[in-house]
Amino acid sequence: MKILDGENVRVKHNKIAAIYKKYGALPAPVKASFWFLICSFTQKAISMITMPIFTRVLSSADFGQYSIYNSWLSIITVFATFNLSWGVFNQGLVKYEDDRKKYISSMHGLSSVMIAGAFLVYLIFHRFINAFTGLNTRLMLLMFLSIWSTTVFEFWAASQKVNYKYRMLVCLTILASISNPALGLFFIWIQDDGVFGRVLGITVTSMVLYGWLFFRQMYQGRCFYAHRYWVKSLKTGVMLIPHYLSQIVLSSADRIMIGQMAGQAAAGIYSVAYSGASVMTMFNNALSQTLDPWLYRKIRDNKLSEIGSVAYFSLVVVAVMNLLLISFAPEVLWILAPSEYGDAIWVVPPVSMSILFMFAYDLFAKFEFYYEKTRLISLTTMAGALLNLILNFVFIKIFGYYAAGYTTLLCYMIYAVLHYLSMRKICNEYCNGVQPYKTSVLLIIAAASLSFGFGMMMLYKLPLIRYTVVGLGCVVCLFNWRKLKNCMNTFNNNIKA
Repeated sequence: MKILDGENVRVKHNKIAAIYKKYGALPAPVKASFWFLICSFTQKAISMITMPIFTRVLSSADFGQYSIYNSWLSIITVFATFNLSWGVFNQGLVKYEDDRKKYISSMHGLSSVMIAGAFLVYLIFHRFINAFTGLNTRLMLLMFLSIWSTTVFEFWAASQKVNYKYRMLVCLTILASISNPALGLFFIWIQDDGVFGRVLGITVTSMVLYGWLFFRQMYQGRCFYAHRYWVKSLKTGVMLIPHYLSQIVLSSADRIMIGQMAGQAAAGIYSVAYSGASVMTMFNNALSQTLDPWLYRKIRDNKLSEIGSVAYFSLVVVAVMNLLLISFAPEVLWILAPSEYGDAIWVVPPVSMSILFMFAYDLFAKFEFYYEKTRLISLTTMAGALLNLILNFVFIKIFGYYAAGYTTLLCYMIYAVLHYLSMRKICNEYCNGVQPYKTSVLLIIAAASLSFGFGMMMLYKLPLIRYTVVGLGCVVCLFNWRKLKNCMNTFNNNIKA
């Protein structure tokens, strides 16, 4: 008996060793992608687990005001930082690879000066700004602290991702994901203003966990001001303000407009549906975090022919994940919120499908960012945002908050198409006419995703049929497991290159 037990232990040990060996053989980008996915999943899972608590301790009106605060946070962040920690910074990490530490610390210096200047402007005009946004001074003060600490974290996180360093990033992100709701519930419990308590929990967490990263990277780079980097970043950042504002209009303005046109309670219901529909952004984020530096390197090295297969596989993965969410939207909403939010299920499918087009846009826009076509980026994004505002203004009046989900989908589709056309123009100009993507393949992926998405929505009142369809889909995947595994291996090999 003891011999058999010892043999079983050895077999299990060998299996574990084999798995660990396979993991060790994976390329760094794939390892990083895996842990970014685990990190994003954990972050989103905690957010989803705690949402039912917050939808019950906060009224729908308070939840709506909190979502409106987040929308204004996104807008003010653009003016206070030019979103330098996004495309401009990621591009700089690749372009200034030989002087990376100095570049990073100088960007910290620039963003800190900009945020301090924006805060001074707020202090001068605080009464007007408070009245315009509907937010009080306490919330605005917390907002500026959040902008600074979050920007610090984004600079540091991007510098980790470009080198595929994930251990400390994963630990910090998960710790923040746990601390945010815990402190939020604590502050809601000890004082009367639920919205302030929720925001205070987030701000305290970000200041404590992220603030020290500023001093660490400033010490590593030892450069607060670098004329070359400041001027270059400001020029590019100013040109991208319309682009980033337009992105926020596409993703957040609907909640502000619903709050003003249909009331904060309606904004709260829509926000819950939007949050539920956006849960699969974790796959977008994990894939994007892996693909961003890889894509920039392929563009830099003029290896465009290697991009297409990786992009198609990524798009299919994002589409499938979002279709799974759409399939179980009624059950997800039932878990996330009480019955007063029930009608929000009809908003989930269009918002979920829009996530695919958000991901597609990012694949196209990398060429615009790399070749610094900031005017082209801004004009394209502004067109999508303006259309979104017009459609929301017209249709929210007629159909209520439901309309915002469908206008979001339509605008992201147009948004992706416009950036695709811009990318083709850039490739004709700078890449000898070589195009990284085939239009026909992209159209097939988009059409299949939309068809299946709306098809599953039509089965919401027929749960047994809906479950059967999902089950059949799983059976098909099992029978084609080898093909799926080969596709994954091809993806890994391409990322290695």
